Amino acid sequence: MADLTKTDAAAPTVWRAHGRTRRSTRTVRVRTSAVIVTAVALAVLLVPPLVQLDEQAVDLALKLQPPSLAHPFGTDDVGRDLLLRCVYGLRVSLLVGLVAALVATVIGTAVGAAAAAFGGWTDRVVMRVVDTFSSVPHLLLGIFIVAMFRPGVWPVIVSVALTHWLSTARIVRSEVLSLRSRPYIDAAVSGGASRGRVIVRHLLPGVLPQAALAAVLMVPHAMWHESALSFLGLGLPSHQASLGNLIQSARGSLLAGDWWPTLFPGLFLIVPTLAVAGLAGAWRERIHPRRRSELML
Repeated sequence: MADLTKTDAAAPTVWRAHGRTRRSTRTVRVRTSAVIVTAVALAVLLVPPLVQLDEQAVDLALKLQPPSLAHPFGTDDVGRDLLLRCVYGLRVSLLVGLVAALVATVIGTAVGAAAAAFGGWTDRVVMRVVDTFSSVPHLLLGIFIVAMFRPGVWPVIVSVALTHWLSTARIVRSEVLSLRSRPYIDAAVSGGASRGRVIVRHLLPGVLPQAALAAVLMVPHAMWHESALSFLGLGLPSHQASLGNLIQSARGSLLAGDWWPTLFPGLFLIVPTLAVAGLAGAWRERIHPRRRSELML
């Protein structure tokens, strides 16, 4: 009997210790992600204007040099500094990701909010259109869109934006349907507020946190999409530095045993993605306190 009492008394202590461990791990993850995102932002903003070097400068005498003090990431197959190329490539890929995520979020928020707010046949038609586009793989639809334009930054942005607003539309629609049942919405309608005023003043502010979170999560996804298109030769021109182009051009070097032209562009793509995902996960837990408490158990 005494053993059972001792076990029951020790259980809350074990749960509290486990909760503190989870909180500590989450804090370390968030801080590490914040440091990485800050470093990426500083590199993208400061390196090009401060480093007065041409990232397109070719020096065949330095062809495929391994990492060294002069070239920390080594050089590529025509002697260009790989660190500078990776920074410029990350700059282009991040530009594509940010602009495409912003455009896709605006489209998805407008479509989802309109479908849920108007309801009826409008909601049914809009969601069937969303389901139709969702049935086509994103990459296949993106290839079809990019193929209609010349290679460049803006065709890739248009391709990514037009293929990534669907999930945002579903999230916003679900949130608006939840908000429509709130008492303050009924009070606004009973007070004579028009449908447009209810949407602008009450529904959209309620879904903005969810839409912003979807936009943040969409940035690394858009970067991967751009890299995939460029790797296939359908995105940016081959002479323009992007992470997809750098990985694509390094395939021959990898087969010859030169690992650095592939490794470092891949890390520049993977590490910022994980950092953004870590910050977005912390943001999601803050938006949904109940989910956060469940994760701590």
